[in-house]
Amino acid sequence: MAEIFSRISEKDVTRAIVGGFAREFEEMVESDVIIVGAGPSGLMAGKELAKAGKKVLIIERNNYLGGGFWIGGYLMNKITVRHPGEKVLKELGIPYKEIQEGLCVADGPHACSKLIAAACDAGVKVQNMTEFEDVVLREEGRVAGIVVNWTPVSALPRQITCVDPVALEARVVIDATGHDAFVVRKLEERGVLKTKGFGGMWVEKSEDMVVEYTGEVHPGLIVAGMAVSTTYGLPRMGPTFGAMLLSGKKAAEEALKILK
Repeated sequence: MAEIFSRISEKDVTRAIVGGFAREFEEMVESDVIIVGAGPSGLMAGKELAKAGKKVLIIERNNYLGGGFWIGGYLMNKITVRHPGEKVLKELGIPYKEIQEGLCVADGPHACSKLIAAACDAGVKVQNMTEFEDVVLREEGRVAGIVVNWTPVSALPRQITCVDPVALEARVVIDATGHDAFVVRKLEERGVLKTKGFGGMWVEKSEDMVVEYTGEVHPGLIVAGMAVSTTYGLPRMGPTFGAMLLSGKKAAEEALKILK
């Protein structure tokens, strides 16, 4: 049989994976911005920052990217976007239909894959299956990075979970972890700030307020997406994603101000 593929052995494949991962991970130990959470707001913020020439790392605890952007609402993989969020769909080349004035619908997998590709094409680096554990704090309590571990470590039996985490430094950290608001809540555990928890669903009010309140909540820490609702006690918005995308854009703008 004629050979088609180059003659590469298993050891070469393993070396390529390990070497490539190690080089990139070492490079990203120090970044301009670390984004915790690879949902739509985190990916959008990362894309905008990387386009602006910043060194950006996104941390994601799952083995996939996109959060609820993949599956839309109620396991029906359609996403809705209210005006003016469709401007981002156009920008990313995502096909959509206007169902009624001011309300558009698109395929979740198509929209999500376009956003992931745009972020990666801009230069964003991603570490998935990586779980946020804690914050790195500096003078006057400024957030200067995060502490991470492999996601599977949290599933190990308690008696063998002594797997020390590692720290990653950044000039700015963005909490894009959705309703959980993991980074903000870690500061709350330390008595640094107080969250209010998100309220009941109110689409119209929630989307406007999430974008309005997106910004620096503590020196070095920006909140984006539904983490904003949890932090400030805003209504939840359900399976509509315009505010997620625009909140990500605004988070990037706020980060650039800090980086200047």
